[in-house]
Amino acid sequence: MKKKLVIPKFKNEDEERDFWTKIDVTDYFNANDFEKASFPNLKPTSRSISIRLPIYLLTRLKEKANAINVPYQSLIKGYINQGLNFN
Repeated sequence: MKKKLVIPKFKNEDEERDFWTKIDVTDYFNANDFEKASFPNLKPTSRSISIRLPIYLLTRLKEKANAINVPYQSLIKGYINQGLNFN
């Protein structure tokens, strides 16, 4: 570690934002100072989209999802994930 970082009390978010934009954290930390962090309970954010599917395809998706007891939108996401090889 380099210099000691003293973080003041902030009156509001704007004051805090100004503080962090004016300092250079490399004056206070080395890359070796950091530890790997894990956040296992965080869920990725989702965004709603619209997609047009033929009725027969949506019907088959819902039938397949019902057969394996999963929500059909989750099944669609799984298929997209497999198709993009994100496993």
